Amino acid sequence: MGSATANATTYHNFIDGAWVPSVSGAVFENRNPANTDDLVGVFQKSTADDVARALDAARSAYERWRLVPAPKRAELLFRAAQLIAERKEALARDMTREMGKVLDETRGDVQEAIDMTFFMAGEGRRQYGQTVPSELRDKFAMSMRQPVGVSAIITPWNFPMAIPSWKIIPALVCGNTVVFKPATLTPLSALNFVRILEDAGIPPGVVNLVTGGGADVGNALLVSDAVRVVSFTGSTEVGRTVSSQAAPSFKKVHLEMGGKNVIIVMDDANLDLAVEGCLWGGFGTTGQRCTAASRVVVHEKVYRSFLDQFVGRAKGLRVGDGLDPRTQMGPSVSQGQLDTVMKYVEIGKKEGATLACGGHALTAGAYAKGYFHEPTIFSDVSASMRIAQEEIFGPVVSVIPCRSFDEAIAVGNGVQYGLSASIYTQDINRAFTAMRDMYTGIFYVNAPTIGAEVHLPFGGTKATGNGHREAGIAALDVFSEWKSIYVDFSGRLQRAQIDTAEL
Repeated sequence: MGSATANATTYHNFIDGAWVPSVSGAVFENRNPANTDDLVGVFQKSTADDVARALDAARSAYERWRLVPAPKRAELLFRAAQLIAERKEALARDMTREMGKVLDETRGDVQEAIDMTFFMAGEGRRQYGQTVPSELRDKFAMSMRQPVGVSAIITPWNFPMAIPSWKIIPALVCGNTVVFKPATLTPLSALNFVRILEDAGIPPGVVNLVTGGGADVGNALLVSDAVRVVSFTGSTEVGRTVSSQAAPSFKKVHLEMGGKNVIIVMDDANLDLAVEGCLWGGFGTTGQRCTAASRVVVHEKVYRSFLDQFVGRAKGLRVGDGLDPRTQMGPSVSQGQLDTVMKYVEIGKKEGATLACGGHALTAGAYAKGYFHEPTIFSDVSASMRIAQEEIFGPVVSVIPCRSFDEAIAVGNGVQYGLSASIYTQDINRAFTAMRDMYTGIFYVNAPTIGAEVHLPFGGTKATGNGHREAGIAALDVFSEWKSIYVDFSGRLQRAQIDTAEL
């Protein structure tokens, strides 16, 4: 361990209400992607033994937590939401330091956790079931939600507080307990979130945090019979592994995976508005969003005018450290992510797309110790090119010309993913047709593909997801099971579908 590591703050796992080191004794570093000299902290490199301890704690706590009335569970979550709001600025600065996106965006990330926690806490009094008439006399019929058990929560680095809130808070309000494995690139934001839940009074063992890699921590969660539901956000490739690993024990599995989202710009669009939307959708969070607008399909009548404005604005974006209030786009999160961006830029060139702007890593001066890349736009892209088909997760946007509305819809749907899409048009008929015909989980009109709100379902179709949704009340379906209940007070045997009630 070097001197820089020795002087850094060392953070621990949170298991059964206590902050404890890994049994492995091993740690890993967390560094600022805008300046790798800045060591954010040292975190536990955990093993399957740490996971086993966390699962034992969660399984034991479940027997008590599931019996706490849901409105009482919600009181603790309301308190947690208030604490997040009080600490918002400090949480945002920690997040920018370890993840790189600009402060306005990390403040938004924290605000999303505030919103989600308040919203889901309200579900403590609204986990509605149904009461229905029975076909037989003197018989009562109803349904209710019941918790599932121990929940494994596996989250990515791009929204290191918002996404955990989407999963952990509904799990808790439904009466489940949690073992949380955050991304190794953003463990501090995860730890800050768990610390707030501890400060809000969540009982020991109800929420457990284990940091470390997917091979050791993630796989141990997936194969454990103690885990009854897995909620994972990440790449489609890893999502397939999650699904296959969890299948033998018949766990519930919620997968939120990749996207190759499209903005359609029709010939009647407000071009100034469309350009603004494409800048935000394509380069917000340095393109590191599953909902990022990495494809723009533009009608040929306005193609050149749109492209000129879009390229001009992208060239003017200020790239730098997200803690600098002048910065408009931060770094990639890691060297590996930057390498992926550079690889796809070369792929785009070889495929014959025109590099309209950008295309280079930024390495000189203030950029020398970070993972920076220019905002990059390819024009004259065909829909079949790899840069228009594969998720890049970086500041690279493909602009594709089209000749008609129908062609734009076909191009929009012509990828393996189905998360988010949008259209810019002043024609209400086109807007509603696109709403119907784009096979995605999210759709926008005259707005980019990013900007989901917590009270509507979030998720996608095809290779983006496996049919579940998070956010909104749909999240309750991931973390609860339906139970149908029949109460016969007739005092005699009544056989449904066989005996008939007297008139």
